[in-house]
This record gives sequence, C-alpha cells and structure tokens, in this order.
Amino acid sequence: MGNHNTSSLNKLSAGGLIITLGIIYGDIGTSPLYVLKAIVGSEPINANLVKGAISAIFWTLTLQTTIKYVILTLRADNKGEGGIFSLYTLVRRSKFKWLIIPAVVGGSALLADGIITPPISVASAVEGLRERYPNINTVPIVIAIITFLFVIQRFGTKFVGQAFGPLMFIWFSMLGVLGIANLPHNWEVISAINPYYTYKLIQDHPMGLLILGSVFLCTTGAEALYSDLGHCGKKNIRVSWMFVKVMLVLNYFGQGAWLMSNEGHKLNGSNPFYEIMPPWFLLTGITIATIAAIIASQALISGSFTLINEAMRLNLWPKARIKYPSEEKGQLYIPSMNFLLWLGCTIVVLHFRESGNMEGAYGLAITLCMMMTTILLNFYMHMKRYNYAFIVTIISVYSIIEMSFLIANLHKFWNGGWITLLIAGTLMFIMIIWMQAKKIRMQYTDMVPLNDYKKFLIDLSKDESIPKYATHLIYLTSVNDPNLIEQKVIHSILQRRPKRADIYWFVHVHVVDEPYRMEYKVTHIAEDDIIRVDFKLGFRIPPKINLLFRKVVDDLVANKEVDIRSRYESLLRNNISGDFKFVVVEKYLSYDNDMPFYNKMILEIYFYLKHISLSEERAFGLDSSIVKVERFPMIFKAPIYVNNLKRVGQIPSQ
Repeated sequence: MGNHNTSSLNKLSAGGLIITLGIIYGDIGTSPLYVLKAIVGSEPINANLVKGAISAIFWTLTLQTTIKYVILTLRADNKGEGGIFSLYTLVRRSKFKWLIIPAVVGGSALLADGIITPPISVASAVEGLRERYPNINTVPIVIAIITFLFVIQRFGTKFVGQAFGPLMFIWFSMLGVLGIANLPHNWEVISAINPYYTYKLIQDHPMGLLILGSVFLCTTGAEALYSDLGHCGKKNIRVSWMFVKVMLVLNYFGQGAWLMSNEGHKLNGSNPFYEIMPPWFLLTGITIATIAAIIASQALISGSFTLINEAMRLNLWPKARIKYPSEEKGQLYIPSMNFLLWLGCTIVVLHFRESGNMEGAYGLAITLCMMMTTILLNFYMHMKRYNYAFIVTIISVYSIIEMSFLIANLHKFWNGGWITLLIAGTLMFIMIIWMQAKKIRMQYTDMVPLNDYKKFLIDLSKDESIPKYATHLIYLTSVNDPNLIEQKVIHSILQRRPKRADIYWFVHVHVVDEPYRMEYKVTHIAEDDIIRVDFKLGFRIPPKINLLFRKVVDDLVANKEVDIRSRYESLLRNNISGDFKFVVVEKYLSYDNDMPFYNKMILEIYFYLKHISLSEERAFGLDSSIVKVERFPMIFKAPIYVNNLKRVGQIPSQ
C-alpha cells in the first residue's frame, strides 16, 4: 500500500492532494452522517446541548486529530510508513521489551474497528432513503453493497482507486456547501467555537462525561489516517487535512444551526445530515453519501490487509495466503482475511440492523488503539530526545483526553461495545499465542556449530556411493548466526536418508524494522560446497524466496562466484544447469513430552493454528515441484518414567 520512494511521496502536488482525499479520509470524512444524530438521540432538541455538542466536536477534531495525529504523530514515520506496527518497530530496540503489548492491543483494536466501520458508514448513508421512502427495509441493500465491496477485492482496486480522489473531493465540497447554506438558520451556532460550551455540555448533560462517547465518533478515523501515511506522505496529508477539516466543521455547524432552529422538536428517526438537504437534492445526496461510505469501507479493508501482512512479517500472526491483484505498489489481497471481514460485517448488520444501534459498538475499540499509540509515542519522543517538559505536557494532556473518552465509551459495553472488544480480544489472543509459542520453541531449539559438520558435508558431497539427491540442496534456517545451524537440518542431511548434493545452501530471512529494505549477504562457508545466503527484508516486503533466491544465484553466476551447471557428465558437456531442491523442515508437537501445563497449552494452540494456516513452503513462495517437506517430532523433555525402563533376563553369551 505504500511506496518505498519516500522523497516522491513527500512531494506536495495537486495530484497527490487529490489521491490523499480518496485514500486517507474515508472513515473520518463520513462521520457527519451519524455523529449529531447519535448525540441528539430521541430527546427533544435543546439549543444548549447542540451548541455544546458542536463545540466538543470542533475541539475533538482540533486536539485529537489535528494536533495529536496530523502534527505530532505523523512525525513518527518509519522510512515514510506509518501505523501502530511501524511505530512499534521504531521503539522496539529499547530496553522495554513489554512495548510489544501496546502494539498488539492497538493493532487488534484497529482490526476490530475495520469490522464495524463498513456497516455503520454504509447503513447511515442508505438509511437516507427513508426520508423519501419511510417504510423501506435498508438491511438487504446494506448487505448487498458490503458483499459487492468484498467480492471485488480479489480483482484489485487500481482503476476504482483512481476515481476515489475526485469522488471524495465532491463529497467534502458537498459537506461544506450544505453547511454554509444552513448557517443562516441560526448564526449563534458560531459561538460554539468557544471551548466553554464543551465544559457546559459535560456539566449540564444528564449523562455527564458519558456524552463524550457519542462525540468521539467524529475522530474515529484519526488512527487510520496515521496508518495510511505511506500512501501519500506527510506534506500531502497535512495540506489536504486543512481542506477536509474546514469542510467537516462547516457541515457540523450547518447541522447545528438547523437543529437549533428546530428547538423543542424531536428527530423521530430523522437524520439531521439529510434534513439540511433541499428536497430536490436528496436522492443525489444519498447517492454521493453511499459512494463516500463505500470508499471509507474500502480504505478500512485495504488497511486491514496491510495490518495483517505486517503482523505476519513481525511474526505476530499465522501465515496466510497473500495475492497481489495489480501491479500497484503495495496493493495486496488476503482471501482468508477478506472472508472473515465480510462475515463479521454481515453479522454486525444482521444483529444491529440500524446504524443507530451500531453506534453503541463503535468507538470503544479504537479508543484503546489511540491510547496504545500514545504509549508508544511517549517512548518514541524520549528516543528522539524531545524536550522533557514538552513530552510530559503532551502525554499528560492526551492521557486525560483519551481516558475520558475511554470512560465515556465503556458505558456502551452492553449496548454493543462488547462485540468489538470480543473481536479485538480474539485477535489479541491469537497474536499473543503466536508470540509466546515462538519464545518457547526458541528455548528448546537445538543449534550446533556448523564448523563441526563442515567436513561431514564436504565428504558427503563427494561420496559417489550414495545416490545424488540434488545438484543444489537448499535449507531454510531461522538461525541468525551464520556459524550455527539447527540440529534438525543436520539430522535431515546426514541421518534421515543421507542427502548428497554438489552444493548445500542455507538461506536465512531476517525481517528488519525498515518497511521496504531489500538486501542480501553471501557467505562461502566451504568453497563450491557450502554457501549461506542472508536476506534482510523490510516488514512490508513479501518473502518470495523462490524469486529472491533466483536473483541471488544469477548475481553469483554473473560474478563467477559459483558454477550452477549440473555435475552429471552428460549434462555438464552441454552446459545444462543443475537442479535446485528446497527442503523445509517442519516440527510437530510430540505426545511424548513432559513440560509445564502452560507451555503445553500454548504450543497445542499454536500447532493447531499452524495446521489451519498457510504451510511454510507456500508462505515463502516456493514452487511445490521443487520442495520437499520433512516433519520432525518436537520433543522438549521425555517423560521421566522412560528412565526407569529396565532389562530383564539373561544377556546372551558372546
């Protein structure tokens, strides 16, 4: 989704600004569809309430979106990429290893938000039809639109994406024009810029601080704005946000003026967003709103794919099949995630049916994500040696703001908030299991010095009494140190049917903190017999080992560092290249283990998830025709009763 050419991303241009409108602001840009409707609710319209709500919205957009995200958090870019996982990669080298926890919590919460955003955005837009057709059932229409959106993911959105920018420009322009046209209803609404009215809203409202749970809906897209930094760069985001914020504020003030002019009346299910439209424009407005909601949903879906891809590369998520539906840099499609997102969105629509009911499920999870970003941002600012007083001030202010929003959103728990927390909790559970299982496995992974087996491998390579297994035999290794190798690899070569090859290759992939880094290093451990290749790949680079390894071999041949021709005499005479065979050594949990209950439970869940996820060879993009998969039992400690086994009877005489 991002481009590794950071300098071109950060160039300010008209084209870049339009593209930014289409990619970045879908979620936050559709918030006028439901925010004021949620705040006013079914009670008679109260002018003071409306003025306080507009004031709270204005200052939330200013403090939370503009200052925290657009000005401050966008500085924390990782080679032009943003998002909570990118922020984590910037700070994870610190001595505080627990920082993985806020990254996991924040990432899970953002993914959960991706399941509620499409239903509430599309439902809010489509429900505008009730202004013209009061008895229409919008649920089938909403499900049809969402299903269509997920179906087209497999084909890529390159051509559709090119139209997103101009369409969102029309949407934001419409917001501004409608807002200005309705300000004459009550010019007094402009005084809501005074933050005093926010204080009065909290003080006078029957729900008190809890009313902020509905106000928070206006800024839920701020975290997605940071996650999409790599699409367009800081300069384009910051400049375009000025236009977006003005249009949003104008629309909110226009809705507020209309509401204040109807003081004492009830909405009775009506939406002030559609009420401020002229009757002749209603159907056009509904159409534009629906398109904007679809674009908002598309942005969240694409963002979810990117987030899961980053989690896989950071070893926080089971491997899943990834497709690249177009040549557009960074665009990817994860079929399993696409299905789960569609299923989640459909269940949300069928369960809640109305956008008004969905508001209870919206906001709680994303509040957690914002708080986790604040925690990581604190460490980032310390790492970059920001002024200490500045750090304390910023973190204190936003801790208070976000804690207030969290408390306000917690009252939504039984009204639907539990759904997004359940989803986020499930995702968190999977990430933690995957992470913990890796630690446990590393504790029991036997590694041996490669030099101890160097002579064995050279002798085996020359032993013509053993049938040749392959000209080039390649093993994937997880060991960082080139002087070490897993015991299971040596066992596979020497003891599980000795595998004679002319050249043994050991390939290691190290995922680095930079998003688009692509480097490799070659170590000739034994000339013409043993070669190690270490790849350093960014956390957004797909690990297509088959293609990457082929490029390395081509470079080595061009430099005359290796001769890849077949060693069979008849083939060598005709300059035929030798065959390449990959061996993937997988382990499974043996029943013959004596280990603590916690470790056993973690590993059993891990191996179950591994079983239903993508296999190692497919995850690394290896052609199945050249891959041999070997499975070894993972035995950590044999049960103690085995040691008590005794032989009985006589020993036969020699």
